[in-house]
Amino acid sequence: MSNPYRVISASITEVIQESPLIRTLKLLPEEPIVFKTGQFVELSIPNIGEGPFTPSSSHYISDRMDITIMKTGFVTDYVHRAQVGDTVGLRGPYGSHYPLEKFDGKDVLILGGGCGLAPLRSLFLTLLHDVDRYKSITFFAGAKSPQDCIYKDQVSGWRQFPTVRFVRSVDAVPEGQEWNEDVGLVTKLLANLDIDPKTNPAIVCGPPLMMKFGTLELLKNGFKESNIYLSMEKKMYCGFGQCRHCVMGPYYACKDGPVFTYESIKNEEGIWE
Repeated sequence: MSNPYRVISASITEVIQESPLIRTLKLLPEEPIVFKTGQFVELSIPNIGEGPFTPSSSHYISDRMDITIMKTGFVTDYVHRAQVGDTVGLRGPYGSHYPLEKFDGKDVLILGGGCGLAPLRSLFLTLLHDVDRYKSITFFAGAKSPQDCIYKDQVSGWRQFPTVRFVRSVDAVPEGQEWNEDVGLVTKLLANLDIDPKTNPAIVCGPPLMMKFGTLELLKNGFKESNIYLSMEKKMYCGFGQCRHCVMGPYYACKDGPVFTYESIKNEEGIWE
């Protein structure tokens, strides 16, 4: 990245309403944006503002980019008003990425919930690109309710891979919504884990409480602290370590992360806030 401040224009080619509060923008940047899965970009709405978001597309694709965004505040409200043909700005990428070389030959576990599935989709699609490099890939995906599940139209395709296990769970099924998969907190799926926790990696992303109890459950199941990877992107804002919103002890989530091992940040205050 020769100039980290440089903004690249990107046109919106498609808008997918994943759930009532989450949508995916399919973007066509004026020039390719090369990133590693786990890294993030700053997306700006002209004359409105910008925010940090992790691409939800494979890092093997650089001429297009998917970004999945939850409506949570001022900038994301305008993102949810954007339409096909509108132009946004992208700068980056920034931050650390998942060490895929350490996953070779392993049973890879992915645990996610809510909009945390966005960066995990990037990781998942990147892993699928080289699926034979990994012994297996298990993806436990959680949501509040069936209507809050995202990437619904892609699940059946993902389940066609013989070494992939993709399991969904919802917290509850409101009256009138159909659901024939697991019900309960996504962390409960770890009780049905059939891989060796001592030698394999686990990747966690989602709401802070889900990440906290998911990590604790992984530790209880025997996963090593050094093999649990957390995406701490919720704390980021400017992307440069200037605003200090993302400080965790000696670390900046935007510069040193957003991907950390639990071992590296376990003693820092407020990591689950």
